[in-house]
Amino acid sequence: MSSYGEESPKTYSAPPWIVTFADLMVLLMCFFVLMLSFSEMDAEKFKLMSGSMREAFGVQTTVLTDDAPKGTSLEAQEFSPGVPEPTDRNEVRQHTVDSDLNTLDLGLEARLKELKAQEEQAEERTHRLRDLFSQEIQDGRIVIRRDSTNVVIQLLEKDSFASGNAELEAGAHDALAKVGRLIVSMPGAITVAGHTDNVPIKSGGMYRSNWDLSAARAASVAHELLAAGVEPARLMVSGHADTQPRVANDTPEHRAQNRRVDITFVAGKDRHGGGPDAADDPQR
Repeated sequence: MSSYGEESPKTYSAPPWIVTFADLMVLLMCFFVLMLSFSEMDAEKFKLMSGSMREAFGVQTTVLTDDAPKGTSLEAQEFSPGVPEPTDRNEVRQHTVDSDLNTLDLGLEARLKELKAQEEQAEERTHRLRDLFSQEIQDGRIVIRRDSTNVVIQLLEKDSFASGNAELEAGAHDALAKVGRLIVSMPGAITVAGHTDNVPIKSGGMYRSNWDLSAARAASVAHELLAAGVEPARLMVSGHADTQPRVANDTPEHRAQNRRVDITFVAGKDRHGGGPDAADDPQR
């Protein structure tokens, strides 16, 4: 008991064996650190072991079900070169290439290049025709446009045909003669397609319907081209009535744009019924 009436605090001491135990643990830690520092990893054996596990578990390339199929070439289907890896055994192995590295079919690539070249040629031809027919375009009688790889000269109804009639007006002969001379000097098949608006033909007239009228107008234009020296085998004449309008038939101005005859330069053909080699076929 202290002079203040409180007990003095007790003191605790560690058991004697704890010092020996701590020394032993420190020695063991030093021993394992030394063992780890002296050890080394055999990379070749590790690769061999990992490769064997991959083959055993059948690891394959993951292909998502919503991915679009990719084209392959004959080389990619029959042989897929990879980087050879050394092994302890007397053999050479290769990993197949990723499916993303497969190339498109050579035929498809050639076709895409051909289409691109035809589009560029059509664009250049469109600009040249617009310069050549600049006056007719300003007068609202002709429209020249590119349709993918084709070039279209639209002969509008203004100053070309009277309403409901397929006979050419006097002012249209000079323009069509100019178009005919141009076609003679340029290769390629030509289509002549007649189009009308959706206003029905009056009964009792010369034409039974817009089909008759569109076909007759296309035939009139074709005769002008033939008179200019265009080969008949290069021409195809058709009438479409109001089935292929350029714009909606909702205003008089729009209906006037739909009343037209389209003269189209068809890319990739010298004449109808065959490809580029058709002109050389003696049976045609």
